[in-house]
Amino acid sequence: MMKIPAALVVGTLLSLSCSRTPPPQTSSRYTPPGFTPPGSPASRTSGVQTGSAAFDYYLLNLSWAPEFCHSKPDNPECSGNFGFIVHGLWPQNSAGGYPSNCGNQPGPTDPSSLLDIMPDLHLIQHEWTTHGTCTGLAADDYFALIRRVRASLKIPPDFVAPQQQLTVRPADLKREFEQANPGVTDSGIAVSCGGPYLVAVEICFTKDGKPAQCGGDIRDCNKPSIRVPKVQ
Repeated sequence: MMKIPAALVVGTLLSLSCSRTPPPQTSSRYTPPGFTPPGSPASRTSGVQTGSAAFDYYLLNLSWAPEFCHSKPDNPECSGNFGFIVHGLWPQNSAGGYPSNCGNQPGPTDPSSLLDIMPDLHLIQHEWTTHGTCTGLAADDYFALIRRVRASLKIPPDFVAPQQQLTVRPADLKREFEQANPGVTDSGIAVSCGGPYLVAVEICFTKDGKPAQCGGDIRDCNKPSIRVPKVQ
């Protein structure tokens, strides 16, 4: 049986199909992919770009699949008993904002080879078009970086595939990740929630894939505690 650390309180065993209004699937500090804030480089550019945009660091978004799948059970990622999956690796500006949709460069040679970490072909293409084209990398190199960054991270044991819903303070969830990944500091990780539920954990990296400090617009979930739906 899984041993739950003292920092976690085991919540009531709930089915993801229980009746509750699904919270908005957006980060507490990040606008939906594809939206460009006014004043960001992409919003000041019209037409098709073919080169990379200026940016300072990457944000890796690890989405909690059980929460996403509560409202979208027919999505491809919802048939594989996933916990954390890679939503994307997003170029970010330290002063805030991010570039997006920077060109029409071809996508990865073999997107199906990425399904173990990004289990949705539509998501793979979306992430390349919206974010990857702004990196200055060819598609295969961009996704190789995603795989390398993801492989460098250890998911805390209690969050690999919990078989019962957990309740945890965002600060304690961050601490679990920091203890499992000594290079990750408190200023380099954020917990995203939708209402009282975990949506994602976001970790910042340098352009060469090392843990980094996040920009000032990366903010944590402000709930005193959040629920982590079980993996089914």
